[in-house]
Amino acid sequence: MIHSYIITGFLGVGKSSLLTNTIKNHFQNKQIALIVNEFGEIGVDQNILKNVHSDVIEISEGCICCTMAQEFESGVIEIINKYNPDIIFVETSGAAEPFPVFMSLQNLGIAVDGVICVTDVKNYTAYIDNPTAKYQIGGSNILVLNKTDLVSEEELADAKKEIIAYKESHDIKNTLTGQKVFNNYFIHTAQQGVVGQEVFEGSYTLSEIADLANIQQNHDHAHDLIERQAAKIEAGIAFADLESLLNTLPKNIYRVKGMVKVKDVPTPLIVNYSFGNVSYDELLEYDNDSILVFIGEDIDKGITELQQRFSFCHFPESAHSPHEHTHEHEHHHHHFHDHESC
Repeated sequence: MIHSYIITGFLGVGKSSLLTNTIKNHFQNKQIALIVNEFGEIGVDQNILKNVHSDVIEISEGCICCTMAQEFESGVIEIINKYNPDIIFVETSGAAEPFPVFMSLQNLGIAVDGVICVTDVKNYTAYIDNPTAKYQIGGSNILVLNKTDLVSEEELADAKKEIIAYKESHDIKNTLTGQKVFNNYFIHTAQQGVVGQEVFEGSYTLSEIADLANIQQNHDHAHDLIERQAAKIEAGIAFADLESLLNTLPKNIYRVKGMVKVKDVPTPLIVNYSFGNVSYDELLEYDNDSILVFIGEDIDKGITELQQRFSFCHFPESAHSPHEHTHEHEHHHHHFHDHESC
């Protein structure tokens, strides 16, 4: 299961800083491949990448999000064959839109765990009216408000309010159904492109998912904002049962990862659900329990609801017991914005 993140945002907002700091701070134990699009701006250069032990394919002419889409997919296949990465990061040009990249990665069977749009809270008003900015913000599900060290608390609050309003008015939708492509989105703040591990929560290897299920007896409060809980899935369920669970998740559970065997598909499946989008991959030679890891914010209520509605989903006894921790989640709710489909 290869994970990926798309990093988008306007010219000069700090995408390259976020990428290099992210890889150095959070992914030194993972095999990372980084695709940089050099189009109208200076991207991450080779010297920086040498320091973070990553490989770069630079596509220098045109835009990987449109005219170079075919070459982009060929480049990704080449990366996979040559380096077998755990995670692929794609930094789009500041003049590009992220959604075609999202579609290309999904077409290749790669799990897209987040489309991250970096915004400059100091200078966003200078570019927010540009049509490309509309698609970058509207086509993302993780907003990083960068350069917060350059503004006052009041200016940051105003910027956050305006950017959220802009996001909600420009969310991309399926033109056939009218529904939003991303059901939920997450807001984070950053200084000089430095973000916390919680932005990337859910990029697990299969062995990490199995470990979570085997050792976990209580809620795993990995961060102040993020909780995760593993469940064993009963044998003998149909693919439709799994689809029903994933299509009706409580709003505060926004990522689900795992390995599940269903009776009407010959091979076990790798499940990757992120922000309302689900993808499956075949998993050969897996004979252990079916496991799903649910990731979200203040998820006790959601887990209780899942247990009541889906009897084949078995959580540890403590999963639906009252909280014993003291995190003040209500102080953090502004970080997570939930939206019904239109």
